[in-house]
Amino acid sequence: MKKEEIDKEQINKFFSLSNKVLKVLFILLIILLILLITYLLNAWQVFSFLVTLLKVISPVFIGFVLAWLLDPLVNRFEKKMPRGVACILVYLLFLAVLIGIVALFIPSLTSGIRDLVSSLPKTFDSIQGFLADLFEKNKAWSGYQDTILQKIGEFGTGLAKTLPNVVFSFIRNLVSGGTIFFLGLLIGFYLLFDFRKAKGHVLSIMPVSWHENAKDLMRRINGKLRSYVQGVLLVMFFVFITQFIGFSLSGLRAPVVFALFCAITDIIPYIGPWIGGVPAVIIGFTMNPMTGIFTLVSIVVCQILENNFYQPLIMGKAMKLHPVTIILGLLIFSHFFGMIGMIVATPVIACFKIIFEFIEEKTGLSEKLYGYQKKEKKKTVKKDSTKKNLVEEN
Repeated sequence: MKKEEIDKEQINKFFSLSNKVLKVLFILLIILLILLITYLLNAWQVFSFLVTLLKVISPVFIGFVLAWLLDPLVNRFEKKMPRGVACILVYLLFLAVLIGIVALFIPSLTSGIRDLVSSLPKTFDSIQGFLADLFEKNKAWSGYQDTILQKIGEFGTGLAKTLPNVVFSFIRNLVSGGTIFFLGLLIGFYLLFDFRKAKGHVLSIMPVSWHENAKDLMRRINGKLRSYVQGVLLVMFFVFITQFIGFSLSGLRAPVVFALFCAITDIIPYIGPWIGGVPAVIIGFTMNPMTGIFTLVSIVVCQILENNFYQPLIMGKAMKLHPVTIILGLLIFSHFFGMIGMIVATPVIACFKIIFEFIEEKTGLSEKLYGYQKKEKKKTVKKDSTKKNLVEEN
């Protein structure tokens, strides 16, 4: 009997280990398939075509996103008033909030940028002075002194020459972006009236037998993306407030500019907050060492608050993605789409995960590969039978 029990245990261990190995190999196969498809699409220049297409239809995309975000609020208002009136009221509230934010931050933002630009020559002089003192204290590095100081001087001179062109291109991009956003506002206003019909238009191009599954899939994706976007916006707001207070207390020049930059880069998971904090720390140390140290401390404190309070309380586990999966997605999307790819990587991967789980659920793929669902079904059958017996006894 003991030998038989030992043999059974070993067999069970062998099968459980083989199932785990098969699962890992299956995940690796999916990753390799995604990489192959991505490589082929890039080789066929599909990505460049999509980027160009997105630039052309960007007002429509902005309008759709705005309508998608404001639709739940319109649905609440619609319970007490006609949908047309609810759409107008919600859009007026949205425009009032937007104008208030612009009126509140644009003056301080422009003054901060102006002060930062005017202080650039002094900043480069202080960097050169700091390095000169450092080279005097460390004679072993004196051989690199002339080369490094020359490079810094050339960089500062080139920046001073190209700065007017950079400012002009920034203003031009700002005007063009404002025009695109204004068109997006108009399109979003019209889409909001008939946003419910968008689902009907999508379903109309599908066979009738697919409608129930398509509605279920759209409901899952919609709920997941909506919670993610709302959570990201709230986290960005709290990061901006925290960084603005920290940078102001540290004495950093133009705290609104750097706090806004940190909030925007915070969209990128894991590495985004540090990307936004690097320029602030550099400018802080060029002002004086204490400002640089306090700026670095404020960034670290903000990250502690975000990782331990903002993200768990607001975001929770909205995406339910492994950190390695997110980092891999960031690397792939940044390679093909740059900064925009890093921003959209997490929600796109989450959508792919929802679609894959939906297909796996409907096709019973895990049951065919591992037999997991069969065990769950047996358990549910046992529970149902016990419930029936209790009912019969009563």
